[in-house]
Amino acid sequence: MTPRIPWRLGVKGTSSTRRSAERLVVAATMGPTVHSVHAWRFTVVPGLIEVRADPDRFRATGDPTGRRLHLSCGAALVNLRLAAAQLGREAVVRLLPDPSSPALLATVRVSGRHRVTRLERLLYAATLRPLPSAGGGTAANDPLPSAVLTELAESARLEGVTLHHLPADGLVPQRVVLTTRGSAPADWLRAGQALQRVLLSAATRSVVARFRFQAYGDVSWNVLEVVQPGDVPQVFLELRQDRRSLLKAAVHREHEGQRHWQRIG
Repeated sequence: MTPRIPWRLGVKGTSSTRRSAERLVVAATMGPTVHSVHAWRFTVVPGLIEVRADPDRFRATGDPTGRRLHLSCGAALVNLRLAAAQLGREAVVRLLPDPSSPALLATVRVSGRHRVTRLERLLYAATLRPLPSAGGGTAANDPLPSAVLTELAESARLEGVTLHHLPADGLVPQRVVLTTRGSAPADWLRAGQALQRVLLSAATRSVVARFRFQAYGDVSWNVLEVVQPGDVPQVFLELRQDRRSLLKAAVHREHEGQRHWQRIG
């Protein structure tokens, strides 16, 4: 499919800068959508990509604090970083760099050379394919292997977020919750980055992941059993093994190095 042009992309600089920036920004739009539209815009200025909240697209209904906006933007930042890695460049992210301008959610500086890792190739390849779907009765409620849960927890930890898993009984999917140590806008951005990394890591393991941002009123989500004092739940996920993919790799080797621009989901 032909990728859509990034929303509200302003590019200043040479033609090569424009091409590189557009590739990275298209990748950034592959994050999970929690608004009906992506309520941010990207602007390339000398040496930086700025990510700003877009007041013309933001809808406060259902998200009065902008929390979901920050979570979704954080997810987009992970895709941008992975795309930069495929180009052999390091993407240095600063969250909320200007306290006097809260609409400036982050800046990204594409700096020196970076040796892309196999894990980065796998995660990037996962952004090029639809995420595993729970439709058709193909997902099992069996507890996930401890190695998979450990890998997903490490994915969250790399973004400064903790993944807690609730005890599994086989009657419901494996449930996990992402927490931060605070609930400020920077914490929401970190949680969004962790969410995207966990979703991509799950996809490489043929794990179906469904997420939501609150579980109030659902007594089965007893997160007090697993979280520590001071932890703030940010994202709730249900994880199932995709039976259709148990006997085949979720991300094939031939996809690892390809550079297509296609929305996931």
